Amino acid sequence: MRQLQGMDASFVALETKNSPMHIGSILIYNPETAPGGFVRFKDILAFFESRMQLSKTIRQRMVRVPFDLDYPYWIEDPDFDLEYHVRHVALPQPGDWRQLCIQAARIFARPLDLTRPPWEFTVVEGIDGIAGVPKGSYAMVTKVHHAAIDGMSGIDLMEAMHTLRADDGPPDTPDTWKPEKVPNPAELLGKSYFNAVTNPLKQLEVAAKAAPGLAKAIKGLVAKDFKVSGEMVAPKSRFNKVISPHRVVEGRSVPLADIKAIRALAPGAKVNDVFLAIVGGALRKYLLAKDDLPKKTLTAMAPISVRSGQEKGDMGNQVAAMVAPLGTHIDDPAERLRFVHAQTTNSKAMTEAVGARNMTEMSKVSPALWMSLGAQLYTRLGLANRGMGPMFTTVVTNVPGPPVPIYSTGARLESMYGLLCLTDGTGLGHTVQSYCDEATITFTACRELMPDPEFYAQCIENSFTELRDAAGAIESAPKAKPKAPARPPKKAASKASAGTKPRAARSSPKSAGKRPARTKASAS
Repeated sequence: MRQLQGMDASFVALETKNSPMHIGSILIYNPETAPGGFVRFKDILAFFESRMQLSKTIRQRMVRVPFDLDYPYWIEDPDFDLEYHVRHVALPQPGDWRQLCIQAARIFARPLDLTRPPWEFTVVEGIDGIAGVPKGSYAMVTKVHHAAIDGMSGIDLMEAMHTLRADDGPPDTPDTWKPEKVPNPAELLGKSYFNAVTNPLKQLEVAAKAAPGLAKAIKGLVAKDFKVSGEMVAPKSRFNKVISPHRVVEGRSVPLADIKAIRALAPGAKVNDVFLAIVGGALRKYLLAKDDLPKKTLTAMAPISVRSGQEKGDMGNQVAAMVAPLGTHIDDPAERLRFVHAQTTNSKAMTEAVGARNMTEMSKVSPALWMSLGAQLYTRLGLANRGMGPMFTTVVTNVPGPPVPIYSTGARLESMYGLLCLTDGTGLGHTVQSYCDEATITFTACRELMPDPEFYAQCIENSFTELRDAAGAIESAPKAKPKAPARPPKKAASKASAGTKPRAARSSPKSAGKRPARTKASAS
């Protein structure tokens, strides 16, 4: 039995029927590499069963303390049933990308049963109508409670359920798993009393460790190593309201090489800066079309992993966060990227001064009862609709995936799209993810706050295209004293070629079921 930490417990406290606190992904598999070129559902079950010992998350369930007087505990579930957690559905014809997104949104909107291990994988067949996806391919929609994993430990879970080669056999590691007895309320209350007595000492210890970081932050502010900018305070937007229980999901795929090339527009820019600038441009386009763009820049909360190498396989969350202005007030894409890079550099300096690890450790000693009551009051009073300013506009989390192909039940993983949980006041979230030579930008939104996800997905594509073309113009510009003949400029992708392979749905009826693919002009 192991107790949840402060941040993990906060995701349990925030759980409501409208805000299920799980994260996940849409995974697309090509079975041509599997034995016989075909994968049956029972093959998937057998494959997962042979590898469960590689993940701590798979067979652990949560036990809550009566009245939420203390953080919940993880125990090894004595009633674990793999077939409950791995489900099987099929899309009706034509089985296109938009249908898959709708099905994923419906699956993702349903809360997990927290009296069981908090995860579900749904195998989705019948996706033969997605352009660029080989016939016979299938998808998997995954859901894992955020209390159990963060983005990086989610990748570790992915690694546990995949192999590096299609023909790899079961792991040699013996399965020594044993179920645990469910503790009774009296036992849990006794533990909570002991923790209540010792928690002040833990708080003092954390405060002592955090003091040097706070002093460093004050010193850096005085020395102007960074500044507290008004642009880090987000204006109210249509996405910062009470959310409904309904979800929409959409996404786009772009060549990772293009993302890296775009960095040339702002010297020193990181890949994450490029993704933030793309999201900023997309929000600008979307809100301008609605005549609802605030004059002040919108902002994003960008999680920062502080997970050490020793904690790679651990459950729970080891993340801090920074606020990143998105430059939605800037029309020029290159200028927006330079603005975003300058702002993230400033935000990182602030986070490093305080100490990202210290921020995480402080959350672990917050009183459980007050955390739970605060989360419930925020929801029940509808404070997100009562003029309370948002801490940030949206979430943009960057999850680096495997740089090489991986396989599940012998089937090759072709693409991965991340999905996020939403809360009142944050009705839109983005996951950017890399895998091999592909980068995906996926968003999860409240259906009431964003009824037209195809249009916003098109805004993401257009924002990326503008930045890519601006970077291409720099690359093709004449150089002073070139050492070699200049390469001809890359042609911009045509609208006809921007909707192939399972990347995202276009908004026009003719292109329904297509995802924008890397074109020959833009692939490297």
